[in-house]
Amino acid sequence: MNIHEYQGKEILKKYGVRIQDGIVADTPARAIEAARTMMERSGSKFVVVKSQIHAGGRGKGKIVGSEQRGVQVVNSLEKVETVATNLLGNVLVTIQTGPEGKRVNKIYVAEDAYYPGASEPKEYYISILLDRAKGCPVIISSTEGGMDIEEVAEHQPEKIMKTWIDPRVGLQGFQARQIAFSFGLSGVAFKEMVKFVTALYTAYTESDAAMFEINPVLKTSDDKILAVDAKVDLDDNALYRHPDLVVMRDTNEEDPLEVEAGENNLNYVKLDGNVGCMVNGAGLAMGTMDLIKLSGGEPANFLDVGGGANAKTVEAGFRIILKDPNVKAILINIFGGIVRCDRVATGVVEAYKAIGDIPVPIIVRLQGTNAAEGAQIINESGLKVYSVIEFKEAAAKVSEVLKELGVN
Repeated sequence: MNIHEYQGKEILKKYGVRIQDGIVADTPARAIEAARTMMERSGSKFVVVKSQIHAGGRGKGKIVGSEQRGVQVVNSLEKVETVATNLLGNVLVTIQTGPEGKRVNKIYVAEDAYYPGASEPKEYYISILLDRAKGCPVIISSTEGGMDIEEVAEHQPEKIMKTWIDPRVGLQGFQARQIAFSFGLSGVAFKEMVKFVTALYTAYTESDAAMFEINPVLKTSDDKILAVDAKVDLDDNALYRHPDLVVMRDTNEEDPLEVEAGENNLNYVKLDGNVGCMVNGAGLAMGTMDLIKLSGGEPANFLDVGGGANAKTVEAGFRIILKDPNVKAILINIFGGIVRCDRVATGVVEAYKAIGDIPVPIIVRLQGTNAAEGAQIINESGLKVYSVIEFKEAAAKVSEVLKELGVN
């Protein structure tokens, strides 16, 4: 589950990670009040107004139809009002949103962290995530903070440092010190960085996060170390342990069809193809998507209805798939293990009748317990549904249907 920057910073602050403080706002008036508070706290006339969407590259992104950036530094309440008005309710396009962009519903008015002092501020990069190949967390750090880390990794790989953590013992003190040393820090800044890294790792493990990315990590002019940004991805499978984090979910940032699927206990991911698929089991779903491609089509979605497919789940699956205007055909591929094929077939027929006339051809492949009985139910239904049993039959039927539709 992705969360907004301001929510990620709430988690960091809870675990003792110093952050660039700020206040979230959803109207220009509230943005002005937030800016006034931040200016009074920091003693600076500058604040940073940051759009809150689930995508990176906000600083370089632009509001559709204007030159307004997603992150702006302003030095007056009047400018705060102008920037907030230009951002809120409008669509921000970044390198990660694609051309369709994302609507900005909230902004984060943050304090000035780049104030003058004894030394120049310096930006670093730190992230923590799971290294699946090694089966343990890894801290990725770089002196090149504030930049696209992918470009740094490609063109300056020597500036990327990886620190693997044994989950049985956790982050060790010498590892946190190594990271601080790699940044060339000393004195107060060195000690502050060690504290920062240690607290960040605690936040990562205690919140059951899939990833914490802090870019940039800032050394201020008076040697404080703080998180200027926070990109956080929480592990969905562990959210039952964190009811306080579940409430951070923002469904406005998610695909509406995926949200609807979740409400019906379906595992759905929208893709860009033309053949919708409904399958029970993630492995079979992946195989079905390959089958669609080999047949000359493109999968329009990943949809796993689980082991207990019935008329209700099949109907919900149909309705979700049919909301995608790119779908020209639907392939249902069910292995009857936990659930009997004849029950699935009955569910398909009932769902079809409940929805009414379905405008695209449907291919149903049933294999396993009572597959023959299931095929008979489909064939005798009188509906525009094609029944097959073998995988190769399903592939051939998909290819045939697509050719009839002029897709191939």
